Amino acid sequence: MDTPSYRKVSRYERPIALFNRPLIKNEILHMKAITREQYGSPDLLQLKDINKPVAGDQELLVRVHAATVNRTDCAILRAQPPVMRLVTGLLKPRIPVTGTDFAGTVDAVGAAVTGFKAGDKVFGFDDNGLASHAEYLVISEKKAVMTMPENCSFEAAAASMEGAHYAFNFINKISLDNSHRVLINGASGAIGSAALQLAKYFGATVTAVCNSKNMERIRSLGADRVIDYEKEDFTADHEQYHFVFDTVGKSSFGRCKKLLLPGGVYMSSELGWMAQNLFYALFTPIFGGKKVIFPVPVNIRASLEFIRSRIEEGRFKALIDRSYLLEEAATAFRYVETGQKTGNVILQIAHPE
Repeated sequence: MDTPSYRKVSRYERPIALFNRPLIKNEILHMKAITREQYGSPDLLQLKDINKPVAGDQELLVRVHAATVNRTDCAILRAQPPVMRLVTGLLKPRIPVTGTDFAGTVDAVGAAVTGFKAGDKVFGFDDNGLASHAEYLVISEKKAVMTMPENCSFEAAAASMEGAHYAFNFINKISLDNSHRVLINGASGAIGSAALQLAKYFGATVTAVCNSKNMERIRSLGADRVIDYEKEDFTADHEQYHFVFDTVGKSSFGRCKKLLLPGGVYMSSELGWMAQNLFYALFTPIFGGKKVIFPVPVNIRASLEFIRSRIEEGRFKALIDRSYLLEEAATAFRYVETGQKTGNVILQIAHPE
């Protein structure tokens, strides 16, 4: 039997384990998944039948109902920036199945799992890859996985992780309260729409930058003022701010510096040209005044716990653009790569009954 090689004795290549235990009547041993064998464009993606994974002692086997196709997925697909290969695989993808987030139902748990049981609705995220564009996945209970908020659908839960995690890592790098003014460039994206809601949660006054078609949706999320970048250059704004969040990485500290109040902070979701944002983050704090902070996104579990609480309180609602079926994953990737999505793009995982 051909098996994919995720790593040595991968959790996805355990045919011996399958045949050394009693088979359950009508048990599914294979599943559909989106795979590729090398880095490159969405044209490489294929829908394949592969071995259904088997949960180890501390792992959950999850029946995936929804995932997203997001900027992180696209970056891993193409290995851009190239430094990502140190984590995702130097010469080829370490995990052939795409996908970094999921929402689904626990199908089975390993013998040593204590925090979950079969039937639990769960969601999780790993920005190094989770093989979640598939009918099933396995994940360690020690990873960033937790039960879903009860007031949340699978689609909404899947859309409340990747962008929200990065947005929370803008917010948690600063002290933010109702005395602060914030400008968010890219407010209609997954990160930007989440950052807007989190900034409002902490009481800040927010100016949001987005395109014409999304102005009303962004106002509905709480923006105090909206700038239509299709009609005016936000960097020429007459206002000044304590913080500028460039959540799409399409501007620069140089262009936004005049928007900052003395002591103000610029943050970007991207490294910038020639990794300039890392350079600025190292040196601008030394000289005082306006500075750059690079929002390194660590501790995914803490991000999910925070967002989960906000969802339960009704203080966070993921913005969803459109949905695709699993077999349409390549089309979903192409759309996300246009940079024109509003919020999140959902991948619906249908299961044969």
